[in-house]
Amino acid sequence: MDVIPAIDLLEGRCVRLYQGDYERSQVFSENPADVAKQWVDQGAARLHVVDLDGAKAGKVVNLGAIEAIAQAVSVPIQVGGGLRDKASVQQVLNIGVQRAILGTIAVEQPQLVQQLCQEFPEQIVIGIDARNGLVATRGWLETSEVLATQLAVQMQELGAAAIIYTDIHRDGTLAGPNLDALRELAATISIPVIASGGVSSVTDLLSLLALEPQGVTGVIVGRALYTGDIDLKEALRAIGPGRIQDIPPNLDFSTFA
Repeated sequence: MDVIPAIDLLEGRCVRLYQGDYERSQVFSENPADVAKQWVDQGAARLHVVDLDGAKAGKVVNLGAIEAIAQAVSVPIQVGGGLRDKASVQQVLNIGVQRAILGTIAVEQPQLVQQLCQEFPEQIVIGIDARNGLVATRGWLETSEVLATQLAVQMQELGAAAIIYTDIHRDGTLAGPNLDALRELAATISIPVIASGGVSSVTDLLSLLALEPQGVTGVIVGRALYTGDIDLKEALRAIGPGRIQDIPPNLDFSTFA
């Protein structure tokens, strides 16, 4: 399972929000590119970058910071936040980003999503951010009437490469992932699911690893890395790609189910 460090950008800085609240942000670095290099030096094979300003504005805002990250590291980068038209998607892909994450337009413009999936095969990922099972849009400022599972099925049919599922109530809280929601989502679709939100410990990561056979192929980790609650090297040793042999043979995964 991939362990993917998150770099959230607000006014060009690396921050973390609490439950998606822009008024409750904590700055961790003034230089996101340095943060990116730090995670890659510790073994990260992929980075997850979110333009928080862009998510609110509906257009890419932190393009300079995103490009600096792309130039600073050699691993694949996935970027979301404010990607609501073809030009914005093309813009981030042109500066070295491997995958574009679409959120709001998945709900509001599914035909555009289909077009983008066809034009950029395997480069379009859908970010499904949910409150109580319902999809939130526009930087989590609005909540739709669309069920997360319903949207995931539709996006799979349109050609999405993967789904990133974030439980907003858990994001930035270190309260642990929503295993029930992830299990339900993974059982509903066949494309990969990447978990996000609430991960606070290696124990949480192991609980997610138990869902890997069902299609949960990666986990995005944010605040826990920045606070030191999770050491990235330790996390990669525990659940990283090809590391399942490092798990103690007597570990009872049923305790995580």
